[in-house]
Amino acid sequence: MQGQMPVQDGISTRFQQLQKRFAGHYQEIFYNDLAEKTVVIVPSLTLDRKMLESVTGHMHYEERLLCLLMLLRMPRTTVIYVSSQPIDASIIDYYLHLLPGITGYHARQRLHLFSCYDGSSASLTQKILDRPRLVNRIRALIVKPELAHMVCFNVTELEAKLSGQLDIPVYGCDPALSYLGSKSGSRDIFRQLNVPMPEGFENLEDEEGIVQALVRLKQQNPLLKKAVVKINEGFSGDGNAIFHYNGLDAGSLNLQEEIRERLPDRLSIVANGMGYTNYMNGFKKLGGIVEEFMEGAMKQSPSVQCRINPLGVCDIISTHDQVLGGESGQVFLGATFPARKAYSRELAIPAMSIAGAMQQLGVLGRFGIDFLSVYRNGAWFHYAIEINLRKGGTTHPFLMLQFLTNGEYDMQSGEYRMPNGQSRYYFASDNVEDARYKGLTPHDLIDIAMCHKLLYDGAKQCGVMFHMIGALSEFGKLGMVCIGGSHEEARAYFEKTINVLNQVCTDCPGS
Repeated sequence: MQGQMPVQDGISTRFQQLQKRFAGHYQEIFYNDLAEKTVVIVPSLTLDRKMLESVTGHMHYEERLLCLLMLLRMPRTTVIYVSSQPIDASIIDYYLHLLPGITGYHARQRLHLFSCYDGSSASLTQKILDRPRLVNRIRALIVKPELAHMVCFNVTELEAKLSGQLDIPVYGCDPALSYLGSKSGSRDIFRQLNVPMPEGFENLEDEEGIVQALVRLKQQNPLLKKAVVKINEGFSGDGNAIFHYNGLDAGSLNLQEEIRERLPDRLSIVANGMGYTNYMNGFKKLGGIVEEFMEGAMKQSPSVQCRINPLGVCDIISTHDQVLGGESGQVFLGATFPARKAYSRELAIPAMSIAGAMQQLGVLGRFGIDFLSVYRNGAWFHYAIEINLRKGGTTHPFLMLQFLTNGEYDMQSGEYRMPNGQSRYYFASDNVEDARYKGLTPHDLIDIAMCHKLLYDGAKQCGVMFHMIGALSEFGKLGMVCIGGSHEEARAYFEKTINVLNQVCTDCPGS
């Protein structure tokens, strides 16, 4: 397909060989909790650096996959976790104390933490590859490569190269298929499957392509007020921009020139601090799409998380209602789980169709499908927006819930059930940010949470799990997964936590 990323032949061949080996050992690795296995976690956000730099504290997003330390609950599993900078011991202890049936000492013997000691803007995977001695130390800990695999945020040619150097496969997609997870690739898939999506145009290459698409959209729908411009590899909404048609007449003979002239002033860019020139440079480098901004008095932004295992089995593992903010709701702020029962089952139909097509194309691992749902005339209408061929903002909260409660999401009922029959819900956010929180260390946060009885309670199976704790002191930012017996209880945990943090920081500024 158009836009696929090139992968060096040697790397691609070796990667594919390792992936085939993974399929052969999958059942032994994943369906036996007592099997000896090694999981190498490389939480690198290998994305466009300009896009990523607009995200506050982006390096600490590497901490989101610390939820995978819960794999140590399996007594013969070894976990190797690599990060750009060292992770504070109190953060590691915070996760390990939740392990059911495993002592902290036993878990620590099987946990190996590595740091590149590198705070630069390069991706974590690149940092690892630039340190061959580090690669050798990691490889030396993998006693049985045939019973090991690597977990990443997303898989590019860099992760494929590291996979080869470590001689282990990746539970993720061949980077040669990365186009399928781009904004343009997503629309190609939706179009082929006749899945409803916003009117628009994909595989655009430059500013002139944007102008032409904006003209055609307005001419097709003279009442259209806004359009969304998206860079193919945008992250968390930061590759998006909104164009306003105010005062432009679809019937004007000069519409094309008018849009071209007004584009620099009328295009509202979502990413903080990114100017028009840099945005257009990014668009020219990565390509993108233009689509209509869908209006509606009642709108939701649900997402469906799918998984394709090495045996080719497709599953829908969760649904969320995303919480979006910023101008016109383009920035991912958080999510509620599960999505509304009113439409969660309806979304399974297009989601399974898309997952089946992705499986046929060779996709492996977890991915999300974002929708826009508009309520009109007593019914919900669903439009596919994009495929995120990577772990996203809803991956780690759901993994954390599963590890803590050992339950499953039932797509038919739209509920998450634990073994005792009780349901659980959560509200999660990666974007809890306040300047007053700057200066709070991991120790401070955990102490505050304990004293105010906010921490997750294993007996009640409710409470708050924090993540991205390392970003708190410098950026005043952290993430939370608030688990409750209802949507209301989960949200109440979130609001209580915010109130406590605000009050503590007001009473003792700089604490």
